[in-house]
Amino acid sequence: MYSAIRKLQAKRAEGEEGFTLIELLVVIIIIGILAAIAIPVFLNQREKGWDAQAESDVRNGAIAEETYFTENGTYAPADGLVDWDTSADVTASAVTVSGDGNSYCISATSKSGTTFAMSSETGAPAEGTCLAGAFVAP
Repeated sequence: MYSAIRKLQAKRAEGEEGFTLIELLVVIIIIGILAAIAIPVFLNQREKGWDAQAESDVRNGAIAEETYFTENGTYAPADGLVDWDTSADVTASAVTVSGDGNSYCISATSKSGTTFAMSSETGAPAEGTCLAGAFVAP
């Protein structure tokens, strides 16, 4: 075993020191290609997470509205929705209720800038906004 190590050291002493410039360039190019693939994928996943957070907040608001409706026979006014808080990364939220209290629309904007809304008629969060208590698609 020691003889093999000595042979390698002897070879290195003859002028083979370290990596060649070509080998280093190939490694740098490979790392660059991998980074070019990985970084956009990572950023896209972050935006999807922010959007999912806003959708979840909208669903939670709808559950709070439906709970209020079950107990009171009408939907809660915008300032009366007590059991609903948005997440820290959700930058804006709004609750609008129609004048007769028979419908609502909840919207939230994620950190990525996408606005999601859900009304008593749609039943599921989707991209869009609220206008006069009704869902409006983008």
